[in-house]
Amino acid sequence: MKRVLFVCTGNRARSQMAEGLLRHLAGDRFQACSAGTEPKGVAHLTVEVMEEIGIDIRDQRSQSVEEFVGERFDYVITVCDSARERCPAFPGGGKRIHLSVEDPAEAEAREEPSRQAFRAARDDLRTRIEGFLQQEVVEDGAARG
Repeated sequence: MKRVLFVCTGNRARSQMAEGLLRHLAGDRFQACSAGTEPKGVAHLTVEVMEEIGIDIRDQRSQSVEEFVGERFDYVITVCDSARERCPAFPGGGKRIHLSVEDPAEAEAREEPSRQAFRAARDDLRTRIEGFLQQEVVEDGAARG
């Protein structure tokens, strides 16, 4: 089973959503984890907008990247520019991928309704993770071929 760590700054929304989406979409093909460079707790709207699409992430907790230092991951995927700059290196030569996704927690500053911003981030992440999974199938097939 391949291991994936999603990283953002607060581990409140984007990385939490990505973790839940990968678990849901990939089943037992991946072990998904998420962490933040400055964890702040899971936002209630994160849980709510994931429930809207039938994914329960209530048991996920906000964690620091420091909890994972020394662990091996096949992929470390940053979902915000700040996390990309501050994400520590992990052993084992796993692939680093960056997905720049707008922070839904900052929706009020952009004068955008919060729930709408959380849904937009969720849907953006879902599309990107589906693309990641399709690419992974292609690469696995090529490696075996």
